[in-house]
Amino acid sequence: MYKKLVLLLLVIVTMGACTSKKRVVSSKKRPKKERVVIEKKNEDTPAETPKTIIVTPAPNASYAEVVQAYINNYRQIAQEEMAQYGIPASITLAQGILESGAGRGELTKKANNHFGIKCHGWKGDKVYHDDDEAQECFRKYNDPKYSFRDHSLFLTQRSRYQNLFKLRKDDYKGWAKGLKKAGYATDPKYPDKLISIIERYDLDEYDDVVLGKKRGTKTDVAEKIATHTVKKGDTLYNIARRYNITVETLKKYNGLTNNTISIGQELYLHPVKNQ
Repeated sequence: MYKKLVLLLLVIVTMGACTSKKRVVSSKKRPKKERVVIEKKNEDTPAETPKTIIVTPAPNASYAEVVQAYINNYRQIAQEEMAQYGIPASITLAQGILESGAGRGELTKKANNHFGIKCHGWKGDKVYHDDDEAQECFRKYNDPKYSFRDHSLFLTQRSRYQNLFKLRKDDYKGWAKGLKKAGYATDPKYPDKLISIIERYDLDEYDDVVLGKKRGTKTDVAEKIATHTVKKGDTLYNIARRYNITVETLKKYNGLTNNTISIGQELYLHPVKNQ
């Protein structure tokens, strides 16, 4: 009996010793560290091009002064378009003056649309404006230069205007008549109006500058606008996008057989030889 009691006590003591006390572990929440993510810039992203600077004529300016201000604002853009797409700068400027009211038209003011180009499947911003019919859809541009570029694309990408590009680049009369014949405008006097504007303001001199004739005292901007100097990080792709031309066109202009370019290299943005 005594042995049983001793054995029972030993068992109780052993169980008590083996029982572990629960440990309360307090864990402090670590403050979250702010992650700084450095986004790698895509080399193929085209650089932002500066906004077109527009000089507004005085409120009491004569119509001739308004037109001259328009010419001063957009002549370089028209010459750039001529260098790249072959449309005489004189024709582009005359059409812009005629169709935008020298920049004072309602559509031009609210949509930067200088040539009255309608939506026709346009995916960009739109405005609605009374024209042949009420509230027709017109393209809207963030900057006037995009309206001039769209005008170039409008003529070059439509088959009905292809005969225009068989004409000499200094034959503004032929271009004016050809636009009417191709159906650009319904006004029977449209060619005469364009020719009158060109001759009154000597707009054909801007054609001569691009063609290298260097007539008169016009600034020879063709040399300034027609090339791009390759900088660090440039690729043919981002250069082509910056100037709204294709890589293949850029390679053709520069006689390139591959995509290799080097820093400091001068790339032509238009055909080297006048056509």
